Amino acid sequence: MAETISPPGPAAKVTLWTPFAYSIFRAIWIAGLVSNVGTWMQNVAGVWLVTTLTTSALLVALMQTATSLPAFLLSMPAGAMADLIDRRKLLLFTQGFMAVVATGLGVLTFTNGVSAYGVLGFTFLLGMGAALNAPIWQAVATELVPRPALSSAITLNGVSNNIARAIGPAIGGAIIAYYSAGWVFLLNGVSFLGTWAVVYFWKREPTVTNGPAENFVGALRAGLRYVQYSPAIYGVLVRTFAFSFGAAAMWGLVSVVVARKLHLSSGHYGVMLSWLGAGAVTGAFLMSRAGSRLNLNQRVLLGVLAFGGTNLALALITRIYLLYAVMFVSGIAWLMVMTSFSTTVQLSVPKWVQARVISVYMLVFQAGLSVGSLAWGELADHLSLEISLLIAAGWMLASALLALPFPMRSAEGLNLDPAEHWPDPEVEGTIDPDDGPVMVMIEYHVEPADWPAFQAAAERLKRLRLRDGALRAGVFSDVANSTIITEFFYVATWGEHQRQHHRFTREDQLVEAQVRQFHTGPDEPRVTHFLAFPSTSNVEEATPMQTLESQR
Repeated sequence: MAETISPPGPAAKVTLWTPFAYSIFRAIWIAGLVSNVGTWMQNVAGVWLVTTLTTSALLVALMQTATSLPAFLLSMPAGAMADLIDRRKLLLFTQGFMAVVATGLGVLTFTNGVSAYGVLGFTFLLGMGAALNAPIWQAVATELVPRPALSSAITLNGVSNNIARAIGPAIGGAIIAYYSAGWVFLLNGVSFLGTWAVVYFWKREPTVTNGPAENFVGALRAGLRYVQYSPAIYGVLVRTFAFSFGAAAMWGLVSVVVARKLHLSSGHYGVMLSWLGAGAVTGAFLMSRAGSRLNLNQRVLLGVLAFGGTNLALALITRIYLLYAVMFVSGIAWLMVMTSFSTTVQLSVPKWVQARVISVYMLVFQAGLSVGSLAWGELADHLSLEISLLIAAGWMLASALLALPFPMRSAEGLNLDPAEHWPDPEVEGTIDPDDGPVMVMIEYHVEPADWPAFQAAAERLKRLRLRDGALRAGVFSDVANSTIITEFFYVATWGEHQRQHHRFTREDQLVEAQVRQFHTGPDEPRVTHFLAFPSTSNVEEATPMQTLESQR
């Protein structure tokens, strides 16, 4: 199943269906669809089983927390592992683990050996598997299709989940009504084994790593640092949390609305979620045809307002057929918002840190769902179901204002290929990658008239230095010659600085060029590397402090 990724043709227009031209994407997508159907069957069966085993709305809402909380705990470690370890092997482990857990829950359900708390426990274990699997699964998309088709691939992955949402709950509800929830859990276990088999036969191309290998803790820090100094990513995370927190009211309480407010069966609950999934699938086709007419901010704003209306409708409407229509519109809004968030994140980061940033995004998203489910469930228990949903609707409407301080920008045209334009400095002797810290200084000659513009450009470059590994960065002027401006950045180890060389992208190179255009010296800016002076205990073995110079 190995294949070389290349565009279908030099002038081919990328459409929603372009990723299906790649056989490996097609195979994994189909396997993922089957697994997603099993997952949504499991969700319906688990929530409905807890609804029948307890009278507490809080315990029912905690099913969403049991699904989402593991992502809050494990997303970051999973993202770091996905950037450091063979992703194929990790997928084989996570799919196998979830197959065992789902099968175990099915067996206990058949033997009447499970309680509401037991279902919550098994759901938490499945959530752990999903939390480890999710960042790897999303990051793998970049290996299956070329960058121009990545946006379509992300949308199709969303379509897969929502086709499953459209048919999975209905199938799950029917199996529960006519047979038992135990059968649903066993079928879900089988669906994981199907995905395991497809991944097993995937001949993944080996990943070439430039620079010294990162350790696990260092990889975690690098991922968090990248998010901290990336304003575009930070803005998406703020809006993601606000949206998922408000949307958690629908996900956590819709089964309570069906069972307690409308006094209907599990079949109606399954149909409700099916209409949601059908709306999401429809939303994918609408975005394919008319998506270019709406920018990212407009898509997210419309989706947020629509979900505010969903919570309002669940609180006030008592006719199930009207709620079906509401859920259909909500599905369109859900896909529009989540695809906008996910696409922006994945297209805004280079491959070396991609899984880690995706894991932070998913952590924030799941944290919003987990905390929101708990909050709205508590309000429903202590006040009323209707008041909880009305407050959630108000939250969604208020969160729409986040578009003002945190606007979203398209990342389609970014060139995030490694620039690889920094020459390796000449060194005396051998430097261990763990030696450090390292100080890098770049000397520019800048005319006083250009200082304001230079400072603004240097500030953008400083953020890139910090994002890619520097602990501190800044600029100084020479008190003896004010036209000499020195940029510095301070890195923990020599190995980390070597990794900086390979993290700098073509897009970053444009920012660096904006700084260099103000240099007026006869030669290129002089670059000097300083390595920390050796400790006195090792002074007899060490060479004197080294000054390493290069021109770039």
